[in-house]
Amino acid sequence: MLLNKDIIMDGHPTLRLRAKPVDLPLSDEVFNTLKDMMEYIENSQDDEMVEKYGLRSSVGLAAPQINKSLKMFCMKTLDENFKVLHKYAVVNPKIISYSEATTYLPSGEGCLSVDEDTTGLVKRHKKIKARVNLVNLETKEVKETILKLSGYPAIVFQHEYDHLMGVLFIDKISDELPESEAIEFHYEED
Repeated sequence: MLLNKDIIMDGHPTLRLRAKPVDLPLSDEVFNTLKDMMEYIENSQDDEMVEKYGLRSSVGLAAPQINKSLKMFCMKTLDENFKVLHKYAVVNPKIISYSEATTYLPSGEGCLSVDEDTTGLVKRHKKIKARVNLVNLETKEVKETILKLSGYPAIVFQHEYDHLMGVLFIDKISDELPESEAIEFHYEED
């Protein structure tokens, strides 16, 4: 089980490398790493597990953040309307198109690999299209597909994708985002 101590922090050289493509078919080691990454995300969204293990809440985790310079990440989040679940284990993604329209989170982005008190406004594309290999974490089946994302899930995808390029959100913080449309997204307490 991954814990906060397994996540490397800004200043670690792996976070600034361009990640290497993942060989297909997936090795057992890579598959198990993806499962561990998704488990961390899911545990970090469970209040009991957060309390028990002191986990930081997350919606995504990229392999470079656990010191593995591989082009893969996991994400699990609802859209901004709390209606559609976007749960993906992604290998070798490539953003192939994006909207000119931009957006941002008015509360600012954060990152498990950056001090949790550090947040910032980051302009992102409102819609993206990406060619990815989606991994079924139950069957190990890998399927090449095109993901079309907009709003909050697109923001999460771009944040994790940046990790694969050696970029952190703090590199993109902007004080002024006047031509962008903010995406309001707040988890509601039960």
